Amino acid sequence: MSTSANDGDDHGDIFLDEDDIVEEINVDEEDLPDADEDADSDAEVFDDADDSMHIFTGHTDEVYTVACSPTDAQLVATGAGDDKGFLWKIGQGDWAFELQGHKETVSSVAFSSDGQLVASGSLDGVIQVWDISSGNLKCTLDGPGAGIEWIKWHPRGHLVLAGSEDASVWMWNADNSAFLNTFSGHASAVTCGDFTPDGKTICTGSDDASLRIWNPRTGESNHVVKGHYYHSEGLTCMTITADSSLVLTGSKDGSVHIVNIATGKVVTSLTSHTDSIECIGLSSSAPWAATGSMDQKLIIWDLQHSLTRCTCEHEEGVTCLSWLGASRFVATGCVDGKVRIWDSLSGDCVKTFVGHKHAIQSLAVSSNRSHLVSVSLDGTARAFEIDEFQ
Repeated sequence: MSTSANDGDDHGDIFLDEDDIVEEINVDEEDLPDADEDADSDAEVFDDADDSMHIFTGHTDEVYTVACSPTDAQLVATGAGDDKGFLWKIGQGDWAFELQGHKETVSSVAFSSDGQLVASGSLDGVIQVWDISSGNLKCTLDGPGAGIEWIKWHPRGHLVLAGSEDASVWMWNADNSAFLNTFSGHASAVTCGDFTPDGKTICTGSDDASLRIWNPRTGESNHVVKGHYYHSEGLTCMTITADSSLVLTGSKDGSVHIVNIATGKVVTSLTSHTDSIECIGLSSSAPWAATGSMDQKLIIWDLQHSLTRCTCEHEEGVTCLSWLGASRFVATGCVDGKVRIWDSLSGDCVKTFVGHKHAIQSLAVSSNRSHLVSVSLDGTARAFEIDEFQ
């Protein structure tokens, strides 16, 4: 085995014996990094490399959920397996407020649209609502017979919607602690759901592989979407278009379907992923959607033509995503503990944030779009600066 070194001076051939080989590595041309990726890959050598500008370490167990206040650019809520929720502020390491009282994992946190209230939901089946200005517990909402899967606020009022592991969906008025309605019909855990942006309709998805579209006033199902033309396995995530006309759903079966909310009909299907869809999000500036999957891909879709615009490869499964405001950039959280920023026009990874030691569980963007907050199974929340991606 010989190698030649030609750098202007001819040193002749340098001969290596078999004994000199320390390790033989087969390199696929496609695996070679581009020049601009070198900076990111170098960071992998150092376990202590950390790109975050703030680390929240108040939790003592895996952190599962994060939300940023819509009105206070510094305020963040997180929930974890230590049965606690916390409010804390980006850049203010000495300030934290514990959302006390839950008996099990805090699985969901959500701010009201006016930023006045924050709700924390737990696997104990209870939701607590806190008044942010006073720091007081405003009310405790209960009813579901099992853990809270997710919490959503009405786009204009203080109505709280939550889906439970016990196949039920509940709605309350947080201003007067009043139970308003329960939505029954799913046969398994309700894994995702939301109000439409106009506030007039509710969409929920379940592990029973169905989507239900509800009338919030009557509690009746307008439509049940399931069967041959729809998902074959449980739904995992959903997002609703700004005009309240379409809902996009992702499933364990790797497919994404788009349903007309008024008619309950499947409009089109997006099929390129080969494993469970974990997250989905709509661009606010173009007719594009982003989906992340355990198949290690983020796919940007052109919704007008139901075609793939670009596929963004990751080293491990993609667990969460967030469009960065109205920009063309999408952030992803990954099982490998990295947070990446992607340009949806080119499909290029333009930034990789390191610091977390375990899988990312959730992402949120601050109201002024200057920080991205990620939470991880490593028990920390980290804030990264994203001003350059406005």
